[in-house]
Amino acid sequence: MADTLFRVSFLNQGKIYEVYARKVTQDFLFGFVTLEELVFGAHSDLVVDPSEERLKSEFAGVDRSHVPLHALIRIDEVAQQGVARITSLDGNVTPFPGPFYHNPGSGPGRR
Repeated sequence: MADTLFRVSFLNQGKIYEVYARKVTQDFLFGFVTLEELVFGAHSDLVVDPSEERLKSEFAGVDRSHVPLHALIRIDEVAQQGVARITSLDGNVTPFPGPFYHNPGSGPGRR
């Protein structure tokens, strides 16, 4: 299982982040997923992807990242690592409507 690799896509500040992690687990924080051992730069170091470099510097020194469940788009277990990237949200992904957790005593129709 040491070779397990996950590709995780999630929304962050109006952009789609796609990162690779060795460990993805249910978080001890309610409503979050933990990403650990993020992996960058599996391809040639001669070609530098600015998006991957931005992610690499953004997550430098981070031991684990806690991503809210409602921000997750997809988690795939993959055989090979691709390029981590940040892409703009161009209308093909709709954030999950909030609030994620609902108080049954409130809302429309309640007085």
